[in-house]
Amino acid sequence: MANSQAIAQGVEDQRFITYFIAHHSTGLTANSEFPTNIKDKTFTFGSKGSTSGRLMPEFYIRQNLGAPKETFKRMGFSGDHSRTIALVQAGSYQVGAVNFKVWDNMLAAGKINPDLVKVIWQTPHYPDYQWSVRGDIDQKFGKDMTAKIKAALLGMSDPDLLSSFPRQGFVSAQNSDYTPIKKTAQAIGLMD
Repeated sequence: MANSQAIAQGVEDQRFITYFIAHHSTGLTANSEFPTNIKDKTFTFGSKGSTSGRLMPEFYIRQNLGAPKETFKRMGFSGDHSRTIALVQAGSYQVGAVNFKVWDNMLAAGKINPDLVKVIWQTPHYPDYQWSVRGDIDQKFGKDMTAKIKAALLGMSDPDLLSSFPRQGFVSAQNSDYTPIKKTAQAIGLMD
């Protein structure tokens, strides 16, 4: 809806990361610089609409190499993060993009063989999830409704209530925080 606005995000959502992972056969190694040597490899994103599994990795791929369809020998979508890890670990794709939390959890659970697949790069931090309100909320429910909802989220401290989100707490957010995500979604036709 027009004039919708982000008002809050979870504390954890401020510093999200995507890992680029590679099968051992590629010879790719961890680096702090964007891995331009992924060009001409096979690559899988996660879900087509995922911020961490598609939009932000594609933002950095476009910024450094160009459009993914022209960059990779073959490109696909696994559908979810754990499947991305499984496909790269099996060698079905040489490189993939995955949510750092899913990777870290699966690694800790022993579901990843670090001899077969490893992290070669991580994106800079970016904001991920947010709580937004419709552009007409103040007109429909009173001129201060946006401010009241934002104050309720930012002031929430009850552990049981926070665990239902699940978040440690909330911080302020605004639409401009998500500009790279929006630009990438527009560039690939997911939104106008």
